[in-house]
Amino acid sequence: MTHARPLLAAVAALGLAPLLAGSTGAQESTADQERAYRDCMILARDAPADGLESAMSWAARDGGDGARHCAAVALIELGQYREAAQRLERLAADLRDPDLRETENTVLSLGVLVQAGQAWILAGDTTRAHAVQSAALDIAPDNVELLLDRAITRATAKNYRAAVDDLTRALDLAPGRPEVLVLRASAYRTLDALDLAQADIRLALTRAPDNPDALLERGMLRRLAGDAAGARGDWLRVIDLAEGTPTAEAARANLARLDVKAE
Repeated sequence: MTHARPLLAAVAALGLAPLLAGSTGAQESTADQERAYRDCMILARDAPADGLESAMSWAARDGGDGARHCAAVALIELGQYREAAQRLERLAADLRDPDLRETENTVLSLGVLVQAGQAWILAGDTTRAHAVQSAALDIAPDNVELLLDRAITRATAKNYRAAVDDLTRALDLAPGRPEVLVLRASAYRTLDALDLAQADIRLALTRAPDNPDALLERGMLRRLAGDAAGARGDWLRVIDLAEGTPTAEAARANLARLDVKAE
């Protein structure tokens, strides 16, 4: 599977911010908590060493869960993925409602588990990522984003059939979603189920004709079918649409391989 999803843990706008800010220590007003959390998360993203220091200082002032979350995000940005993932798992466990009721804390725990799973992927530990994502799906079995994350983890571990299962479930919940169709097409291609892969890509491009990931994947399928000219056209279009992105770099690498083969 050739596509990756952006790391949610690095984005302060995930939707956890107002909740985690409200779950910090009681010595600050709500407005102060929210301001401290927002400022810390900005630092964690833009200047992670300073963000980690800020989080530690805030924790010493009873910053609570907000400070813990900010510190974990800063560690991700610093490339300390394993430590960040461990911290996020502990935070999720502390937030989780023991009865798994649909409370505010359960929502928080689920969001933090999503981030922990992604941090484990960055750490290269697909086994731990899969366990965390499965635990999150126990809480929210119909969460499409979680199904996508676990599908990518399974594909990374070369368990493509299980990845297809997750993606098919995601499509049952979100029919025709282009991102999911592209991911499943990629898994099908790896399994040599090319007819199924082509059907998914046709539908994805019907929904989103200029989707760079879909065009990248169609180019791969065209190359496998012996249509070098069609593959080249798709990959050149990807570079035109998405210059400077990993998808464009993948298209450029495929073009280079195609040129070498043609020589």
